[in-house]
Amino acid sequence: MPRERLVVIGGDAAGMSAASQARKRRDADDLEIVAFERGRATSYSACGIPYWIGGAVGTEQELISRTPEQHRANGIDLRMRTEVVGIDLSSRRVTARDLETGRAYQEAYDHLVYATGSVPMRPLADGFDAPGVYGVQVLDDGRELIAELDSGRVERVVVVGGGYIGLELAEACQVRGLDVTVVNRSPTPIGTFDPDIGAFIADAVANMGIKLVFGQAATSVETGPDGRATAVLTADGTRLPADLVVLGLGVRPNVGLAQAAGIPLGASGGIVVDNRMRTQVPGVWSAGDCVESWHRLSGQRMVVALGTHANKQGRVAGINLGGGYATFPGVIGTAVTKVCDLEVARTGLSESEAEQAGYCFVTAHVDSTTRAGYFPGAKPIRVKLIAEKRSGKLLGAQIAGREGAAKRIDVLATAIWNEMSVDEVLGLDLSYAPPFAPVWDPVLIAARKAFEAVEGDIARDVREGNHG
Repeated sequence: MPRERLVVIGGDAAGMSAASQARKRRDADDLEIVAFERGRATSYSACGIPYWIGGAVGTEQELISRTPEQHRANGIDLRMRTEVVGIDLSSRRVTARDLETGRAYQEAYDHLVYATGSVPMRPLADGFDAPGVYGVQVLDDGRELIAELDSGRVERVVVVGGGYIGLELAEACQVRGLDVTVVNRSPTPIGTFDPDIGAFIADAVANMGIKLVFGQAATSVETGPDGRATAVLTADGTRLPADLVVLGLGVRPNVGLAQAAGIPLGASGGIVVDNRMRTQVPGVWSAGDCVESWHRLSGQRMVVALGTHANKQGRVAGINLGGGYATFPGVIGTAVTKVCDLEVARTGLSESEAEQAGYCFVTAHVDSTTRAGYFPGAKPIRVKLIAEKRSGKLLGAQIAGREGAAKRIDVLATAIWNEMSVDEVLGLDLSYAPPFAPVWDPVLIAARKAFEAVEGDIARDVREGNHG
């Protein structure tokens, strides 16, 4: 039987997870694996780049989990600094270009994994493509931004966008002693949090000395005689001087190559895949930030750019390519970050997302402490829960607090994943000792309040004769 060839486009989390899993299950005599990566590094943590910029992570190498040499030693023909510029689905060939020499050539495939990730969102407005405007997505971006920040000519930084990456980059610049302003279209940061939790986040950022211009869209970037960015202009005409502009508007799936080839996209803009990570084109698979994922609560297809999902999806694709069987079970929107000294986390649906999905719900929140109140180091924590009316099914959770707060979201994510009610969460046998939690953990107190809200809503309906 002739040897088959797997071609992988993209050498980070999803692509190399797929390649590695396929190699584990099929040896080189049976399956040749060729992977293309346009950058200078493989299998690295893009989520760690803001912490490298801010100095919490010392070197670029600390963010790399597996080098090109290690992948090659495992039997993968990994070609660095090589960009795939075309896919011919009918002949099953890709066209690659060596970025160092400019040489273009073609490679045939029997199976193709499209794992190109995402690219920073960049407004289609004047000046956003000017020198001095940076998007941060890959290690090369981080390296360039650090060089700019180390140049000595940057004092004022304007970050456009108040999402996860925008706030993390703002903090990274602020800890370097720079004057930092964040411009955000919405009145509160990180739009996947409800406004009440968003207010906690905004206060933490402002208390660190970062200026906030919220409720205002950045409309253009002003440039100087040399063409370099000098200021950001907002919708109300405010001019924010800047030596450097950083884009923190989130990312979009990197699907241009797929779209040009005729690989179908979904309404979310990501590549359509089934639960085994197969596209609608025979022999073509896809995984990571460039694909649609199914949300287990809303039923919607959405693009979720997280390394956790990219690694899992790549693993699923690789197992199937290797002759095994695996499926990706969907997402529930779990995310966590640290903004200054505030930890924030969320899972499931926010209030607006629950409304859009058609749920009727109640909410409950509790302010407590991360440890027993009398124990040294106890810090404040707020937990908010969203539960379906009548059934009490947990739909969503959000947490904001100081050290020791955010990872409690994993308990609630597990509960949502397993379709538990707030009454069932209330009965969980969670650990207790004063250095770790109050005798009633904040998660349990919030569940109790949510259960009371569900019961109160039912009683109110009974009183009012609403039995439907």
